[in-house]
Amino acid sequence: MHPFKTLNVEETSIARHVILSQHPGVVVDFREIFLQEPPKELMKAYLHLEHSSTPGQSPTSKRPPRLAKCQYDIIGSDKIPEYHESIVDIGLKKRVKHEVVGKEHQASLTLWEFQILLEACKKSETFQKAVAEFKLPEGFELVVEPWPYGGLDLGTENRRYFQGLCFAQDTRSGNPDSNFYAYPIPLIPILDAHKKEIIRIDRLATGGKGDTLTGKTHSEHIVDHCQSAEYVPELLPGGMREDMKPINITQPEGPSFKVTDESLVEWQKWRFRVSFNPREGAVLHDVHYDGRNILYRLSISEMTVPYGDPRPPFHRKQAFDFGDGGAGNCANNLSLGCDCLGAIKYFDAVIVSSDGEPKVHPNVICLHEQDNGIGWKHTNWRTGRAVVSRMRELVVQFIITLANYEYVFAFKLDTAGGITIETRATGIVSVVNIDPGKTSDYGNVVSGGVLAQNHQHIFATRLDPAIDGHSNTVLYEESHSAPLDKVTNPNGNLYEMRKTIISHSSGHDAAPEHNRTFKIINSNKKNPISGNPVGYKFQPPPTQKLLAAKGSIQAERALFTNHHVWVTKFRDDELYAAGRFTLQSQREIGGVHDMAQRNEKVENEDLVIWNTFGLTHNPRVEDWPVMPSEIFQIHFKPSDFFTRNPAIDVPSTRNDASVLVGNKEEECCTSEKL
Repeated sequence: MHPFKTLNVEETSIARHVILSQHPGVVVDFREIFLQEPPKELMKAYLHLEHSSTPGQSPTSKRPPRLAKCQYDIIGSDKIPEYHESIVDIGLKKRVKHEVVGKEHQASLTLWEFQILLEACKKSETFQKAVAEFKLPEGFELVVEPWPYGGLDLGTENRRYFQGLCFAQDTRSGNPDSNFYAYPIPLIPILDAHKKEIIRIDRLATGGKGDTLTGKTHSEHIVDHCQSAEYVPELLPGGMREDMKPINITQPEGPSFKVTDESLVEWQKWRFRVSFNPREGAVLHDVHYDGRNILYRLSISEMTVPYGDPRPPFHRKQAFDFGDGGAGNCANNLSLGCDCLGAIKYFDAVIVSSDGEPKVHPNVICLHEQDNGIGWKHTNWRTGRAVVSRMRELVVQFIITLANYEYVFAFKLDTAGGITIETRATGIVSVVNIDPGKTSDYGNVVSGGVLAQNHQHIFATRLDPAIDGHSNTVLYEESHSAPLDKVTNPNGNLYEMRKTIISHSSGHDAAPEHNRTFKIINSNKKNPISGNPVGYKFQPPPTQKLLAAKGSIQAERALFTNHHVWVTKFRDDELYAAGRFTLQSQREIGGVHDMAQRNEKVENEDLVIWNTFGLTHNPRVEDWPVMPSEIFQIHFKPSDFFTRNPAIDVPSTRNDASVLVGNKEEECCTSEKL
């Protein structure tokens, strides 16, 4: 097994048995068992040996151990779970590290805790009485949607809580996919996860402009003013369009990529490993282009979704979708011809139930090639000949569903040596009930009785570079107007490039007015053409940062959102922008803000770059009932890394599957004249 390969079922079972043997006589509730990546220093030596070996062979010595991280609860006589994290050496079948996590931190949620909430709601007389206060129409049934509790208010006892958002579903169609989000009910049951009891019912205000933050202005006929908002094809009132012709993505000779050992991907001049874990989802490792090292590791690290409705309890409405529940845990099982088109390779993961028994989680990553338009083109106007080359991308994609929202994450590697990180937000906006005829300052009415609250989605990517080696430097380059000068700038057209080296761990922001571009360079390797250090560059999207007031619980929990770019010194196991523990946190602890505060030297060092970006989502009616995808991309491009356009040798060939509408003859794009 390669040290970066995702744990298989057998290895997961070994880790489970080791943990059970360490805790005889008590109940062990497993949360996660997944790959613990080896220390980087061991991996650097191993990878050097691997890349130096005969093609097709792997090194047989100096192999780092296969490690499993095990996260679990020990339930003793007091019935209150105690959270543990252990590292198991799979080969030795031995626990090599153990930590009892303090009660000030909460472990991430598991899917089976959702069921505990639903069962508690059924058993709770208090909750059932609260629901009975509303007169639901004939054929409507209650639906409870599990949600993380959010940040604890100051002074609140740090117990493990869970909450549910309530809706009514119209069952008269007999279709289980009828959209219940169209009928929100202003109740939130609060679960004490340790007691497994509903301890409180939060009753929500439904007013609009001019109403108080707490006024209960609704009638008992709470959904009578709501309207159906179906999205599944068979329930759409107008049916589906009938004038769309098929578009087929075909590769008659098969794909250009090769996958070995379910982890090693080779495509064009790219070579990398792919793995999957329950928190981050897909991860790329040891990324090379044409035999040259570019990245050690690439992942999506965190995402926070804070809501801007000040009415209690919505001040707590803030999800950390990677830290609270785990992106990998919520990954879709992707479908051929739907989520990914063309010649597809799928990767599986392994998940565990509460007893630790592993099972395969199929098709969580799809790998495929796609055309992305013209890569480069030039026409010689003298001869009329045009040469055009298409840009092709290799896409590593996974999709997660988090209650109402979907997120599509893709790492795209292209034929010109570029890497694009793409996120797409879609799904159904989070909604609450609003009184008939009212509007709100806290969101937009998208359907009768349905208020879509204003909110943000702020993501953090983690880039562990290795530009021709692991000693790298980050600088930012800006372009500024130069003043008129009789000698140096007599006509005023000069502009200056200014470079600033980031010498110590710190946070920085986008500056589009100066075309601020961040470069990751290896100052020990020079480009033979330009004489500049070899490197890669990116421009952080200048998206809005967190809007919650400084010092608020929302802001303190997400300090990683304070800057668009962070540069920190590498340390093993520092993978999460918001820290290890986000569930019910009141402040970001151990996240990228704390890493930067160490003020460590990062010039010509082994460093990590974090990029935060996102969407301020003030909903529109067109986002209902399912929002069209909002797309964000970060582009990492070579900058004096190569000695020419690395895609200059991509064939300029005619696509014979393309046809002309009509019957006019067209000459080939590679012929001497167009």
